[in-house]
Amino acid sequence: MITDLNNKGVKTVLITEPFILTTSSKWQEAVDKKVLATDKDGNPFKYDFYFGNTGLVDVFKPEGKTWFWNIYKDLINQGVGGWWGDLGEPEVFPSAAFTAQGTADEVHNIYGHTWAKMIRDGYKNDFPTVRPFILMRAGYSGSQNYGMIPWSGDVSRSWEGLQSQPEIALQMGMQGMAYMHSDLGGFAGDYFDNELYIRWLQYGVFQPVYRPHAQEDVASEPVYKDIVTKAKAKKQIELRYQMLPYNYTLAFENNNKGLPLMRPLFFEEQQNEKLLNSCDSYLWGNEFLVTPITKAGVTSTTVYFPKSNNWYDFYTGAKHEAGVTENIPVSADNIPVFVRGGAFIPMIKTIQNTAKYSLANFDLHFYFDEKATSSFGKLYNDDGLTPNAFEKGAYEIINFSSNVNAKVITLKMNTTVGKSFNSAEKNVTLLVHNISAKPTKITINGANIDFKTNATTLEIPVVLKKGLDNEIKIQL
Repeated sequence: MITDLNNKGVKTVLITEPFILTTSSKWQEAVDKKVLATDKDGNPFKYDFYFGNTGLVDVFKPEGKTWFWNIYKDLINQGVGGWWGDLGEPEVFPSAAFTAQGTADEVHNIYGHTWAKMIRDGYKNDFPTVRPFILMRAGYSGSQNYGMIPWSGDVSRSWEGLQSQPEIALQMGMQGMAYMHSDLGGFAGDYFDNELYIRWLQYGVFQPVYRPHAQEDVASEPVYKDIVTKAKAKKQIELRYQMLPYNYTLAFENNNKGLPLMRPLFFEEQQNEKLLNSCDSYLWGNEFLVTPITKAGVTSTTVYFPKSNNWYDFYTGAKHEAGVTENIPVSADNIPVFVRGGAFIPMIKTIQNTAKYSLANFDLHFYFDEKATSSFGKLYNDDGLTPNAFEKGAYEIINFSSNVNAKVITLKMNTTVGKSFNSAEKNVTLLVHNISAKPTKITINGANIDFKTNATTLEIPVVLKKGLDNEIKIQL
């Protein structure tokens, strides 16, 4: 089955937990190899958990790490693509238990952290050409060093459950855990509310990991929803795939500089004390301003537009002045999302899965704004597979810049190629928004080119050839 799924580009992620039940076929092996936490006399510490009577793998003990990792190793060799470590607080770990590094109470907060490190180290030693996927419910300061992707646990499937998620993600992002996210749609309870479900999925497009998950009482998968809800969910999933170039570049920035993917508004206005406790809106990367809808029946909401730039509605193109607070109408089809004036937003057409990702053809949206006289952007690219690709020089970065005056918009594209990367030609559809009158002429590297107009958007075909820069001039 795993092989069949891999052949379709679908990765298998298995949920694993560090508890070994006394009824498990692995119990006696774990006892014989002394890989479990112990009591004060050195015997395996057994206790009742909701799964049954159990022991816990001692991930602080070399023998425990080796034994546990070998189970992972065998499954990776069978084609498993990633790991979901659950209950790693550990959820139940009585104070009377002992590990190689201390009592249960002493190591409680670093158990999940050490578990993630064990998996990361295992990949590094045994699968050095594979990027590990490590989803964990528990961690500690610095767990991001092991590639840990945390989530907010078994959140209530309710509007109250949704309301806390942006703040949790923002707080964790500032602590280094940039991939903090939630079970989209909520996890716990049998509350059935399609409006809540869709609002959570709409928010999900602009947060680190897109992953519906829930108890079985109400299915979390879009395929099980009614026709209308399923269609709305499909649009959000498609948009998430279309955003891959922008989002992958955010991942690069996090890897390169530690920047969170979700950023509080005071990143934009550090002297504005009113924004220090604001989490109603946030920045998705540098270019998007996002306002999640976290209450039922909302038809309008208040949005503050940071003063550094004008902002444009991502869905309608409507302009909003910098530094202004407005009451914004809210659509059932999307949450309020705005793009910074002068921003470059790379996107692709919808794909079936990330294995199909390619920049051979992509769209580059430029949000012209007369007040943004100059701006910069970039698009990071590698093979999507190689660990530490940037550090190995196995990458390329496409740089974008704009310079605007009353008569000419000048856009430049050039590529920085790492020493170990083979860059290829790319076909770019440049979409310039907010152009009120048809240009008199557009040139690329001095040569006139044909272009299309659609309302206030220009469509310009650009070929990025290996080793060559492009300068596009739009005569207004």
